[in-house]
Amino acid sequence: MADDSAPRFSFPAICRKKVTAAFDGGRLTSDGGVLLLASKHVYQLHGVDAAEQPVLRKKLRRTDMMVFFEKLPPTAIAIEACGASHHLARLLTSYGHEVKLIAPQLVKPYVKRGKNDAADAEAICEAMSRPTMRFVPVKTAEQQAALMLVSVRERLICTRTRLTNAIRGYAAEFGLIAAQGTRRITALLDRVATSQDVPALARMLFASQGKEYRQLQEQIDEVEAELAKWHRANECSRRLAEIPGVGPIGASLLMMKTPAPELFASGRQFSAWMGLTPKDHSTGGKTRSGMITRAGDEILRSVLVAGATALLRHVRVGNGKNATPWLLELLKRKPPKLVAVAVANKIARIAWKLMATGERYRANMVPLRDAAV
Repeated sequence: MADDSAPRFSFPAICRKKVTAAFDGGRLTSDGGVLLLASKHVYQLHGVDAAEQPVLRKKLRRTDMMVFFEKLPPTAIAIEACGASHHLARLLTSYGHEVKLIAPQLVKPYVKRGKNDAADAEAICEAMSRPTMRFVPVKTAEQQAALMLVSVRERLICTRTRLTNAIRGYAAEFGLIAAQGTRRITALLDRVATSQDVPALARMLFASQGKEYRQLQEQIDEVEAELAKWHRANECSRRLAEIPGVGPIGASLLMMKTPAPELFASGRQFSAWMGLTPKDHSTGGKTRSGMITRAGDEILRSVLVAGATALLRHVRVGNGKNATPWLLELLKRKPPKLVAVAVANKIARIAWKLMATGERYRANMVPLRDAAV
């Protein structure tokens, strides 16, 4: 770990990465540089001394920057969390430096008038020096490989959705329609192949799209099999899957995308980090709550809301063991979609409790109405 008098660096990144570095005793002491993602080769360095006075402003190409930090004594380095920032953090850590990642939205308030790389690098250095600043834990290569499973699955599902919508649209032009659901697509393609009202050219194009659809489905099945394998091998993920409305995919996402649970002081902080709490517009002692913030990871939040929606579907038709008095009363007063978000909020808080304590979920342990505590 670097001491307080050692050099520091920071890398801002919204469409770019930035680095700040620092030396001691009249040399560089605290700030560091910027890598423009447009070229992916240039870093803007901004350095300050122990008195937070700028002592370095320069640009370095990627290879020169690596040599620079390799020769630099152990120092604190801050990088704005962005694409490839975790790899860069691991690399700089191997040189003996202390690396911190900062979320871009926490850096933006420190950007002074004028938007350029040097100003952004200076803002990163300023943000890094704040005693209450929150940092993003550096992910290992294995963690990023697991997250790749999630992103690949999401991309394949989006591609499949676009393709099925296109098939439905083309088929409707010939008077052929199908019920909702991806499982109806195969039957629709079979009907198109045998219909005499569809021209030969159209049948050939439908057959090509059908082949593409089957290939996509095979790829999705392969990725989900790997995801299920990862889930079964992770003890905490298996415990999270026992929470109603979570399931194996939701549990895997919670484990892959959540930083260390001890970074959150409470379940409410965890659900706020996920974007499931209302926006606060309070002033003058008056509390004004708006819609949910939708901050944090969109995929994780949407999976929890989808799981809560599935849970509510069973409750509303009178099935399932999760129809608590609190939930039934809330359904009488609020729209189902709003209730789904509220249930997802409670699920997130329960998940944080299980991750932080190592306990197993028990239906009578944390009633939904008390999960906000």
